Amino acid sequence: MKSKSELMLRQQPFSLKKRLSVIHNCSWADFAAAEKGPERNGRESDIPASASTSATAQRQPADIHQELCLYTLGNLVVEMKAVKKQLLPQGIIPILASCIKSPYVVVQEGVGYVLSQLLQSREAQAEIVPLILDSTLPQDMLHLVCSNIEEGIGAAVECAWGLHYIICSQVNNSLLISQRIVPSLVQLLVELASMLSTTSTEGLELLLCPVVRCVANLLAEDGAVVGQLVVDEECLLRALFVFIQYFFVKHLFIVQECLWLINNLTADSTTSCCALLNLDLFPALLQLLSSHHMVNLLVLTVLCNTAAKGAVYCQTLYKKAVLLPLIGILALSDTEVVGQILELLHLLFLHCPEAAIDFVAQAGPQTLQQHLNTLQLQERVKALIQTVSELGAPSLN
Repeated sequence: MKSKSELMLRQQPFSLKKRLSVIHNCSWADFAAAEKGPERNGRESDIPASASTSATAQRQPADIHQELCLYTLGNLVVEMKAVKKQLLPQGIIPILASCIKSPYVVVQEGVGYVLSQLLQSREAQAEIVPLILDSTLPQDMLHLVCSNIEEGIGAAVECAWGLHYIICSQVNNSLLISQRIVPSLVQLLVELASMLSTTSTEGLELLLCPVVRCVANLLAEDGAVVGQLVVDEECLLRALFVFIQYFFVKHLFIVQECLWLINNLTADSTTSCCALLNLDLFPALLQLLSSHHMVNLLVLTVLCNTAAKGAVYCQTLYKKAVLLPLIGILALSDTEVVGQILELLHLLFLHCPEAAIDFVAQAGPQTLQQHLNTLQLQERVKALIQTVSELGAPSLN
């Protein structure tokens, strides 16, 4: 999901609320001092004021001043490239590493906000991420994501996005994997799923999105072994389906994120494929078909991952009545979705010839033939019809 636009997903209502609260409670002199210099015209001669702001964030004993300075820094980083140029050599990363250990939730959230802004810059991969990885920040960020969520979900959200940006940079994901980030985040997901029915879920989708992405992207790393990183794949799958069903109506993007993680789980893990087929999760997966273009594609990709494991898996898919919903959406004019269905049907017919016979009995070929005039699909449609014929299915005429 690294290429997906985050403009709609990357919301920061917590940060905005906190910034307004700080401005309201601080004197104008404090605020003006923090804003002095860079806010006026952005000349590099004005930049030392931002260094003073960062130093103040570490020195001030009152959490209100630290919070103000941190959000001022975060805002300046967004607006002015010159600020970032000066902050790194003046030690912003060690300062943030110190501030994140503050006992105040508002300060922790402020650190997360600054980090998330720094990590979204073009210079992040080459200049910022290596410094963060050499510090204690990743482990401190992980701790804030996984603990005291009810007290400070804003800090958890900011730090989760920060971890996501670090992972997407791919500077040293093997280090992050060695620090057991995946097991920690998987445990968090399982715990959050168990809490949904008893705990307020306001804003939870803002945390789930980056956490699920972190796990999915680390599982996609070269050399990553799902079975070694995810101790209990069944528990994780159950948790993901809890989120899918809970957020389907109001937050469809969470459904897509969870399906992407399920895709990465099933891509290389027979354990996850077996769990998907043997648990009571499979009907819920099929029910997602025909709901939304991207959801359809992701569900079909998961089914293809499962079918690609061989004959036993294809026979199980067939016995679990996968053909009927496939034929149902085969009538869609969505070229991408139909192409994925063709891939899945090819695997099913190859490993489970009785599925081809049943396909004909359910008038599948008639639905299939309507795509013969679609340039992107016609060769694959012809090939599938030929496959059905070679397998000895009844005449398609």
